[in-house]
Amino acid sequence: MASPPDSRKALGVTSRGSAELRKGSGETRKLSAEMRKDSEEARRDLAQDGRKKSSLKRSPESKKGNVDEGRRATVRTRKASIDSELRTPIKGTVGMSSIFSSVRPNRLPWVTLLRAVNRFKISFPDIRRDQILAACDPLLIESEHPSHQRHSKTPAMQFWGDQQHLSKVPYKILAGHERIVSSCQFCMDDTRFVSGSYDCSVKLWDAAEGYVLSEFKPQPKAPVLECSTSADSRRLIASSYDKTVRAWDMETGQLLWKVRFDTFVVCCKFSPDGKYVLAALDVDCGFCLMDPVNISIVVQIKDHHKRSITACCFDPDSQKVASVSIDKSIKIWDITSQATLLTIPKAHKNAISDCCFTFSGHFLCTSSWDKNIKIWNVHTGEFRNRGACVTLMKGHQGCVSSCCISRDNSILISGGFDKTVAIWDVGDGYQKLALKGHDDWVTDVAISNNKKWILSASKDSNLRLWNIEEIDKIPLVNEKKKAKGVKVKQCKTCEQLYSTFEEEYSTKLSNRCVHCRRENRFLPGYRSSSSSSSQLSSSSSQGEYF
Repeated sequence: MASPPDSRKALGVTSRGSAELRKGSGETRKLSAEMRKDSEEARRDLAQDGRKKSSLKRSPESKKGNVDEGRRATVRTRKASIDSELRTPIKGTVGMSSIFSSVRPNRLPWVTLLRAVNRFKISFPDIRRDQILAACDPLLIESEHPSHQRHSKTPAMQFWGDQQHLSKVPYKILAGHERIVSSCQFCMDDTRFVSGSYDCSVKLWDAAEGYVLSEFKPQPKAPVLECSTSADSRRLIASSYDKTVRAWDMETGQLLWKVRFDTFVVCCKFSPDGKYVLAALDVDCGFCLMDPVNISIVVQIKDHHKRSITACCFDPDSQKVASVSIDKSIKIWDITSQATLLTIPKAHKNAISDCCFTFSGHFLCTSSWDKNIKIWNVHTGEFRNRGACVTLMKGHQGCVSSCCISRDNSILISGGFDKTVAIWDVGDGYQKLALKGHDDWVTDVAISNNKKWILSASKDSNLRLWNIEEIDKIPLVNEKKKAKGVKVKQCKTCEQLYSTFEEEYSTKLSNRCVHCRRENRFLPGYRSSSSSSSQLSSSSSQGEYF
């Protein structure tokens, strides 16, 4: 079987032939110029001599016709010579006529052939090389050269990296929303979490793998402001700017019910016992308490605040409702008596953005646009302005948008408009870390029950999952403890670092952290004394416990 002709050799002949054609066309133009010069000299001689009157009477059209006829003859002669040269192959190459005869049986005009050869400026090997390089170009747009690995599931560990040079906090970037992520919350024993966004979507995520499991449909027709799950992680509710509150089944993703209000619903929460759904109303400056089973309104309170409510929450016993507002006030409302128990009119210097109860229900934490975080006694309304709580007022450089307390009340998480997530040690009163990485405001934060994960939502359309399981082993945290004047020891049971006080009341207990001490209370052979209990109560009053 004959081998195909070499394209590079053919292209070389093409370029050589085009050079000869350009040379021939230049000679043709030169010959035409000489002919025009000769004709002008002839006309000038005839006009001066005047020897032949008949030649003077000839019209300009006839003169022009003779000259044009001479030009055409010269061009035809030159064209015949060029064609003969093209038909004669160069030594060791293939002639132009043999190349193009296989492509088209009728020979093309030499002008068309010349233009085609001149415009063909790149060879086929060069085109193939550029395509290969373009596919490897990392700056090329993805839509032009899609990759075959674009829709493949990426392992979770490829997302992890070091957050700061000294902190070494691993994190995971979760990109699944197209606009601002407004709300986030852990569920299903910290293996899943939900998120709501201004792209009108509510999504369920896998915490371990970091990808979207499902998207709840039908989705709201306006930006989602907040989403909340029930304590058993079986139901999900979301409020949006379309003045509705929707509820879905977490397992099937089916829409259970939808309630429409006359005004915007800025906040919605499930009660811990699952009996109530709380919805904060914007224009009414109040809230509505609903029964999620019968889909009925239990009570609706209007003008509860002077201005719009920004956030609300239940206490752990599902007996009280705390609400904060742009009017800088805090109110505690009792569900049983349907009356306001406590009002703090000027709790902050600016609008209060968020609130959350401690697990005991005795204290309420509030965050504000005045860059401060405060902890309040819900029974007396007093602000804990001594000890650890003073430090919480000096953490963020911008407005604080959200706050969340861990289940054991030892860690407080806050997010701010300074694009940071702050981790606070409530007992010792210092900021452990300020997690940086978001490109815009942090809108919401959440912490898992086992205190291993922190979830943050941001205006940059992303969520971040931070691993703080070994935060006490980070050198930066220990440096801050020493700078604060806190003594640090290592627990012999769990080998975790913990803070100690000068008045340690027992050598046996001083070698264990607070969590191991609580577990040892129920072990046989554990003895407690009145002095130890008094010391424990005194340390509790200093802010270690709530």
